[in-house]
Amino acid sequence: MAKRLSARELIERVVDPGSFVSWDTTPIVPAAGIDDAYAAELEAAREKSGVDEAVVTGEGLIHGRRVAVVACEFRFLAGSIGTAAAQRLVEAIERATLEGLPVLAGPASGGTRMQEGTVAFLSMVKITAAVVAHRKAGLPFLVYLRHPTTGGVFASWGSLGHVTVAEPDSLIGFLGPRVFEQLYGREFPAGVQSGENLQRHGIVDAVLGPDRIHDTVARVLDVLMGARELPARVPDPDSRPVDPDTRDAWEVITASRRPERPGVRDLLRHGATHVLPLRGTGQGEKDPGLLLAIARFGSAPCIVLGQDRYRQNTREPMGPAALREARRGMRLSEELGIPLVTIIDTPGAALSREAEEGGLAGEIARSLADLIDLDSPSVSVIMGEGSGGGALALIPADRVLSAQNGWLSPLPPEGASAIVHRDTQHAAEMAQAQRVQSAQLVAAGVVDRVVAEPVDASDDPQGFIARLSATLEHEIIELMRTPGYLRTGARIDRYRRLGL
Repeated sequence: MAKRLSARELIERVVDPGSFVSWDTTPIVPAAGIDDAYAAELEAAREKSGVDEAVVTGEGLIHGRRVAVVACEFRFLAGSIGTAAAQRLVEAIERATLEGLPVLAGPASGGTRMQEGTVAFLSMVKITAAVVAHRKAGLPFLVYLRHPTTGGVFASWGSLGHVTVAEPDSLIGFLGPRVFEQLYGREFPAGVQSGENLQRHGIVDAVLGPDRIHDTVARVLDVLMGARELPARVPDPDSRPVDPDTRDAWEVITASRRPERPGVRDLLRHGATHVLPLRGTGQGEKDPGLLLAIARFGSAPCIVLGQDRYRQNTREPMGPAALREARRGMRLSEELGIPLVTIIDTPGAALSREAEEGGLAGEIARSLADLIDLDSPSVSVIMGEGSGGGALALIPADRVLSAQNGWLSPLPPEGASAIVHRDTQHAAEMAQAQRVQSAQLVAAGVVDRVVAEPVDASDDPQGFIARLSATLEHEIIELMRTPGYLRTGARIDRYRRLGL
C-alpha cells in the first residue's frame, strides 16, 4: 500500500508550487464543557499531527486558477469532525462561495467525533448546508475521497461532489469494518468498502492516485467553470451537405447500422479534449448503454450524455438506469450552467420485465421534463439510429443536429411493420412512409442542421468526427451567447409548431 499523505502533503501536491495560502488564521475554540481527559487527547493530537485541528483549509492555484481547498488530517484524532473542525469547514466553504471559487475537498476521516457526542454529529447538517449553498451559487464542489473515509463525513459532505474520485486501495464506507465486527460479531465482507468497488457500482467516478489530482482538477475546472468564462465566437464550419439528399429511408437506416460506424466514444476520443468520463448515477447504478462525460469541443465546454452504440445489444439494451445516469448529467448542466450535449444512437430501449419494474417509462418522461425545462444551453445530435423512447428521452434541445445517415422513429422500422402489417417484411416501406431520415426531419422542423457525410461515416470516421466536432463547438458557443429566455422559449415552440 502506498504511503498515505498528510493534509498538507496532499495540498502541496495538488496546487501549483508555492501557491497555497492558509485560511486557518483564527485560533481554535475548544468545544464547551470538555473534560481533562479529552483536553489531553486534543493536545496530544496537535503534537502528533502538527496541526491545530482535524481540518486544514486555504486556497491555492491549480494551473493558475484560484481554488479553495479543504482537507482532513487523519493523524488528528482519525480526522474526526468535532464542532471546531465543522465550524472551520463551514467558514471555508462559505468564503469560497462569496469569492466565487470552486472547492476541492479531501476528506480522510473516521466520521464525527465521539468525544463531543450529538452536537458534533449534528454539525454535519451545517456543513451540508454550506455545500448546498455553494452548489446553488453555480460553483463546482469536487471531492477526493482519501483512505479512510467513513461515517458521517462520507454520509454528508463527502458524498456531495459534482465529481467524486477516490484514492487507490482506499477504505470508503458508511460504517467502519471494525465497528461492524464489534457490533455484529462477524467480519464485514471483504472488498465492498473500497474506492475500486464503489467505482464499479457507479458511486464514485474514478480512482486516481494523488499525483494525478492536480492535472485532473485543472481539466475538470476548465470545463465546469466554462459558463463563467464565455469563449469567443468561432466561424460556422462548412459541414452541411452540398447537394439535396434524395435517398430513401432504408438506405439511411442501413448505413446507420453498419458496425464500423463511429459512435460517442469515437467522438470523445478524437473530437473532444478535457474529457473526464463520469461513472453511473452516483447512487449505486450504472448502465453500459450510456456514457456520461465532462468535455470540451474546441473552446466550448459541455456535459456529454451519449448513447453508446458499442455497449447496447440484445443481451444488454439501454435500461432505466441509463436514463437516471443521464438525468445526473442534466442536473450537473443545470446547476453549473454548463451546456449539455446529448448523443442519440440507439436501436431502442430495453423491452423486459426488469425495465418495466425499474420504471423505464417514468424515466423517459422525467428525462423529457428535465430537458424541456433546462436553463442551460443544449444541443442534441442524432448520430445514427434514433429509435423509440430511448431516442425520445434525449431529443429536446435548443439545437437539434443530425448526421446525414441519422434517423428518428417511434419504433425500429421492423416494429412499425409488425404493428401495421403483422410482419417485419414491410420495414423499408414503413420507414419511407414515416419520413424518418435526416433530410425529411429538417423539412418537418424536427432537425435544425445536418452534418454531411460525403463519404459514409463508417468509411471516413475521422472526417465525419472532425466535421461534427467543429459544428458542436460553433453551435454551443452561439447558444452560450443567446439569452436564456430566448433559448427556452424557442425550444418549446419547436414542438408546438410540429404538424401545423
